[in-house]
Amino acid sequence: MSELAAATPGDGGVQPDWVSAAEFKSVFRRHPSGVAVITFVDGERLYGFTATSVISVSAEPPVLAFSIDSRSSSWPPLARAEHLAISFLAAGQVDLSARFATSGIDKFAHGGYSLLPSGEPVLDGSSSWMQGEVVQRTPVGASYLVSVLVLHASEPTDVAPLVYHDRAYHHVGDHSAL
Repeated sequence: MSELAAATPGDGGVQPDWVSAAEFKSVFRRHPSGVAVITFVDGERLYGFTATSVISVSAEPPVLAFSIDSRSSSWPPLARAEHLAISFLAAGQVDLSARFATSGIDKFAHGGYSLLPSGEPVLDGSSSWMQGEVVQRTPVGASYLVSVLVLHASEPTDVAPLVYHDRAYHHVGDHSAL
């Protein structure tokens, strides 16, 4: 059995020798990442949350993945969702990132989104979006890795993307090219 499987958080077991959560977070704070908002529908209700963990997994077939904490209020409805959309945020969408990272509010109350024919909301002004089918939810530590087969995608715009690095938002553009 792997160390990860043997030491589930909160099970009272002995933690194997690995880096602390603080050390782990410190490294990833210094690793820049794109910012996206994951949206989906559960029943009649729209859900969404900010994610900086979206990764490309495979181009053939087109699969992406992201992680979500199992304690997130978005996890129970996401565990039931069959389809979802990912809006890749543009540099000027810091307010949207903050809104969708906030718990306990109606994230869609201010509008600023369009519904895809399949029902998922995509955020207006995003640099691009993808829509797909959830194909796997893998428990990993205190989180889930969600894999998505991409069915539809928008044409990317030329607008600079929103980037998160060291607890602050940034954008990539001509000024940042080496």
